[in-house]
Amino acid sequence: MPSSLVDQVRSFNRFYTREIGLLAEHLSGSEFTLAEARVLYELAQTQEQTAADIVRGLGMDKAHISRIVARFQNGGLVKSRISPEHGKHKLISLTAAGKKVFRRLNDRTEEQIATLVAPIATEQRQRLAKGMRDVQRVLKAEATSPKDVKFRALKVGDLGWIAHRQAVLYQKEYGWDWTYEGLVSRILGDFVLHFDPTREDAWIAELHGEMVGSIFLMKSDDAEMAKLRLLFVESSARGLGVGSRLVKKCIERARALGYRKLTLWTNDILVSARKIYQAAGFTLIEESQHHSFGKDLVGQTWMLNLEVE
Repeated sequence: MPSSLVDQVRSFNRFYTREIGLLAEHLSGSEFTLAEARVLYELAQTQEQTAADIVRGLGMDKAHISRIVARFQNGGLVKSRISPEHGKHKLISLTAAGKKVFRRLNDRTEEQIATLVAPIATEQRQRLAKGMRDVQRVLKAEATSPKDVKFRALKVGDLGWIAHRQAVLYQKEYGWDWTYEGLVSRILGDFVLHFDPTREDAWIAELHGEMVGSIFLMKSDDAEMAKLRLLFVESSARGLGVGSRLVKKCIERARALGYRKLTLWTNDILVSARKIYQAAGFTLIEESQHHSFGKDLVGQTWMLNLEVE
């Protein structure tokens, strides 16, 4: 791991723990430590738990959990009973007094956070929330499956994102220069300027609420032939079938609109996209060398007969 990332994580930890008062002896002006508050929170989320359940849920030391539970029992905050399913297991739950204490602590914590974010502008709050979701998602590294990918129509802000993300990714992966962003911007601008909902469409792919792909169905000068354009999938979403599903949506929509053929132009260096086109039934009909985006490339035209399934 780069030392710069280690330093950044440590710096963030110092900043965040100071900002929300985690270094104080007790949490939110209460009599509870952070660890005790976490145990209270866990117990408040379920009817009953064993000490082992709490240990697994919080990743804390078993002896530490035992001491906290014992203190809560002495204070009348929790009660326990033998599990009817396993005689050696004790089920722990909050008493009425414990629930009251938790609600008071929880209210104070929410008030503290509300005070912390109150001066922040709305857009910055949204940025903060997204950043925290990203941190959780990256560090937790939850397994992602194709069913987590959702598709929707275009909305405000999408076109700028598409031009930006495609240009950034293709510069990183293929070394293309800023003129590619100009091409994408021009294509999208023409799409908006001459948009015909009876002949055109577009889709955005989202994963956990974040945009990860796009594709466009565009008209051509030939009323019987449509164009598949600007297929794009973020590197973070590859392997989930996003590209194939976007292409399938485009093909199905083209058929529904009565087109007889669907064509696309790409470059042979975009190997993953070419494999998707081939799998969908497209046939290579023409290719030629050209110099674009600061590189010598081989452009390709592919065609799909929509009258054949």
